[in-house]
Amino acid sequence: MFLRASNRKKDGKTHTYWSIVENKRLADDRVVQRHVLYLGEINSSQQEAWRKTIEVFSDGQPRPQTVALFPEDRAPEVADESIVRIRLDQLQLRRPRQFGACWLASFLYYELRLDWFWSERLPASRKGTRWDLVLQTLVVYRLLAPGSEWFLHRAWFESSAMADLLEEDFGLVEIHKLYECLDLLTCHKSELLLHLKQRWVDLYNAQFEVLLYDLTSTYFESNPPFGDDQPLRQFGYSRDKRPDCVQVVLALVVTPEGFPVAYELLNGNTSDKTTLPDFLARIEELYGKAQRIWVMDRGIPTEEVLEFMRQRNIAYLVGTPRARLNALEKSFLELEWEQVRPAVEVKLLEQDAEVYVLACSHDRRQKERAMRRRKLKGLLKRLKALSAMKLSRDELLIKIGAAEQDAGRAARRLVEIDLPSGENPFGYRINREALRIARRREGQYLLRTNQLTADPKAIWEQYLQLVRVEEAFRDLKGDLAIRPIYHKLDSRIEAHIFVAFLAYCLHAHLHRRLRDLAPGLTPRSVFEKLATIAMVDVHLPTTDGREVVLTRFTQPENDVAMILQRLRLALPDQPPPRITAAQVNDPSVVQT
Repeated sequence: MFLRASNRKKDGKTHTYWSIVENKRLADDRVVQRHVLYLGEINSSQQEAWRKTIEVFSDGQPRPQTVALFPEDRAPEVADESIVRIRLDQLQLRRPRQFGACWLASFLYYELRLDWFWSERLPASRKGTRWDLVLQTLVVYRLLAPGSEWFLHRAWFESSAMADLLEEDFGLVEIHKLYECLDLLTCHKSELLLHLKQRWVDLYNAQFEVLLYDLTSTYFESNPPFGDDQPLRQFGYSRDKRPDCVQVVLALVVTPEGFPVAYELLNGNTSDKTTLPDFLARIEELYGKAQRIWVMDRGIPTEEVLEFMRQRNIAYLVGTPRARLNALEKSFLELEWEQVRPAVEVKLLEQDAEVYVLACSHDRRQKERAMRRRKLKGLLKRLKALSAMKLSRDELLIKIGAAEQDAGRAARRLVEIDLPSGENPFGYRINREALRIARRREGQYLLRTNQLTADPKAIWEQYLQLVRVEEAFRDLKGDLAIRPIYHKLDSRIEAHIFVAFLAYCLHAHLHRRLRDLAPGLTPRSVFEKLATIAMVDVHLPTTDGREVVLTRFTQPENDVAMILQRLRLALPDQPPPRITAAQVNDPSVVQT
């Protein structure tokens, strides 16, 4: 196996992506390359770490031994009549099921000590239902193959090795138990958040001086609720471009490393500007008053909230709309650029107990310029085509509106359109002054903070960390498939988000572990690789009418073994064999 690089040019910048490949010799002596593992973009030190791993793995593996087995009809003669022989010609493999990913997800669950946490708060019912194990199954299912509780009950549990890992049977996931478990969870939310914070500290020495705050929404393809007793699902500003659907708003706080700290589920019509004061009080109630820096995107805090934070001596760093740059542009023109990175420059302007930071990224400038050129070129091409068509004024207006919507607001501001009026024909032209302003401001963004003595480089790096919240939302909506949500009661919707939050904690835990031990890999790719480790039941009939049952998981392939080696994980011991007491030839006897 070896590393292979592939280059891709995107938005004026060349990206190098790495993969692990191996040579496979075919029957006709041809050699082809098989893609083993995708690593993404990794730096030089990470490349060397992978090269060393591949070399050790390839050269240091022992050669497998071949053991001869004798079927019953060809077994050597033995005088001892007490020996029971195995009928290998009647060997059967039954119940193949997915093991590796379930084992890894459960391992992450145990490392966060969630099994201990929930065993104390979800005691078994009078009938013996282990609610803590039901919850663990729901979380692992949400992490690996997210779907409805009904599909978990109907198909997924039987196709997975969760029953073997939890030493339970199918009775654990009876459909009514899954729903009843959801009703027991949300009352323990505050205790869970405190427990998780301590685990992040114990495992990774996590710091909570900087908190990243943002909001998203998720929609429902269902009718709005009747009455006021279920207020969560409401029409509101949809970040999923589905204003026709009711939705809920999810507010999330994470650390710069991606560790979730807190979340809140809000009504779908909640305005972003109204959420921050309650969250500030919530964090102080949970974790106490401390010197924290809140990093937020523009549009979340109002001027009143920022004034409140300044009076309470709460540090903040927030993005600022570009309209505010118009008012401060003359003041910034008098200042010199300060280099904070090879391709990043900043200007600092102190004003009214705040510091405004104008940042300019050359890479971002190239990206925005490429996007602007593409959209402007597309809009001009469409307008040129419309000018050659014979359309009525109303038809022309409709098509112009569609073209402008496709091009976006930034491109619309750069083109002036003359609509046909009387003898004046339809025409268009580029607004040169607006284009010059757009070119000058490409790659620039304005930040605002009350950290008067902070280093410009630290301020810029803190704001860039806001991408971790956006990644968390992408993971929740992508890998964990937080929607579609099939529940209609607000309590069940809250429990659904609660389970998704727990699954994201496992996802963040694995992501952090991969960053240290296997850079370039994603949690989803690791779960997909380990899912190739299957578990089967090997049934071996004996000559005395009994049956030996061996439950075994398959040995990992080379690429999976490499991942386990990099993550410093070892698969558990194989389960012990079982011998049935029932006579296999008697169909009236149920075998156990």
